[in-house]
Amino acid sequence: MKKNDQGFSLIELLIVVAIIGIIAAIAIPNLLKSRQAANEASAIGSTRTLGTAQATYQSTRGKGKNFAAGFVALLADNAIDTAIGSGVKSGFNFSCVGAAAVVAQPSYFDTTAWPQSTGNFGSGNRSFYSNETYVVYQQDGSVSGAWAVVPTRLAPSPATPIE
Repeated sequence: MKKNDQGFSLIELLIVVAIIGIIAAIAIPNLLKSRQAANEASAIGSTRTLGTAQATYQSTRGKGKNFAAGFVALLADNAIDTAIGSGVKSGFNFSCVGAAAVVAQPSYFDTTAWPQSTGNFGSGNRSFYSNETYVVYQQDGSVSGAWAVVPTRLAPSPATPIE
């Protein structure tokens, strides 16, 4: 070897690898939280989209009084895209169920979005709900399917509206 050959020693390389590991340990949790926040924002937007689609359906096809029964009717009316119509989008599951008007009760619909997984590495940590009032409610955790207590139609619920 020549006297002028220079390079990094093993200690120097290990220090660089340790520094990169520390930076990654700080950055990865923030990256996961950002992904969860983006998934939840997408779920809120999709919940609002389903409410708008239901309002459009009611005023056009529902003859001013009935909401769509579910995704199939909204897809057939081209009111929603196939991503939301499949019931799964951005790590969230969706349900949208409408009921026709009867003598004692007007038509209504329930839209629910819940994360496929929760926790630090999950797709989200909140579930969302909306109905014919078009207010989107949130609740911590994964509430699949229909909520036990429906906001605004029954008694007060643990859900809080999103401003």
